[in-house]
Amino acid sequence: MAEALLRHLSGGRVDVHSAGTHPKPDVHPMAKTTLANHFTLSSDDLFPKTLDRFLGESFDYVITVCDSAAEECPVFPGTPERIHWSLSDPAAVEGSAEVQQRAFDQAAMDLAGRLRLWMSLPAVSQRLRS
Repeated sequence: MAEALLRHLSGGRVDVHSAGTHPKPDVHPMAKTTLANHFTLSSDDLFPKTLDRFLGESFDYVITVCDSAAEECPVFPGTPERIHWSLSDPAAVEGSAEVQQRAFDQAAMDLAGRLRLWMSLPAVSQRLRS
């Protein structure tokens, strides 16, 4: 969800890649539902990727959103700014389908809020304008 949200919120001005330490084979259907229902975003082009795919690439920022990812995240070349947001994994929530979907919706709203705030920081917003 983070990849799609940042691409959307930045109007495509951010070259964004998302990867996981232990990705599932497919994007969770409830993540797709959240993106479609709350942000009118298609998830057709999204697919889980491993961090190995990006080893050796340079990034300006590396944002992790779960504690285990922050601990296992490799060191990337250059000096990317590392940012960590400890968010709960909505896929780990137990309960009815309705409870689980609310967890995905809440996670997306949390991510969107943090991304908007991050993009409003002077150093980031200046780069987005150039």
